[in-house]
Amino acid sequence: MLYPMPVLIIGSYDEKGTPDAMNAAWGGIVDVNRISIALSMHNSTANILKRKAFTVSIADAENVVACDYVGIASGNKEPNKIEKAGWHVTKSEFVNAPLFDELPMALECKLISYDEESCRLVGEIVNVCADERILDENGKIDLNKFSPITYDPVHHTYRKIGDVVGKAFSDGMRLR
Repeated sequence: MLYPMPVLIIGSYDEKGTPDAMNAAWGGIVDVNRISIALSMHNSTANILKRKAFTVSIADAENVVACDYVGIASGNKEPNKIEKAGWHVTKSEFVNAPLFDELPMALECKLISYDEESCRLVGEIVNVCADERILDENGKIDLNKFSPITYDPVHHTYRKIGDVVGKAFSDGMRLR
């Protein structure tokens, strides 16, 4: 087990230009501008392979029901999945993929590679967008205004990110 596990909402367009979203928990940043996600064959995977682009929105506490829904509803069986989730779509200016207006933070990505055997999708992050409502006075994401959630694979629950407990690249200096 690894904690925390981000809840990632993968956005893509199908061959007709219809937006799709799916919930994925097995992913993370693997370099300054790369993300890796374990993604078996789904509608979203096929869309990404065709369009060579996708978005990764960060699920938040305010949208937990809709974020869970897009993970349990199949685009094969529910063509109005985005509408049922109550989401509105804006086309990314940077990649050929949808942004979901209700989710306040997203990574806009170009496909680098997909390995069918390991189900490993790697994308280049070409832009990070964040709604002004989650930014501080310096234009940086403020976790007091944004409540990203994590997935607890042991209890199959979602949890909110908690309080600050230390300062990175600083607190450890006391032990030098």
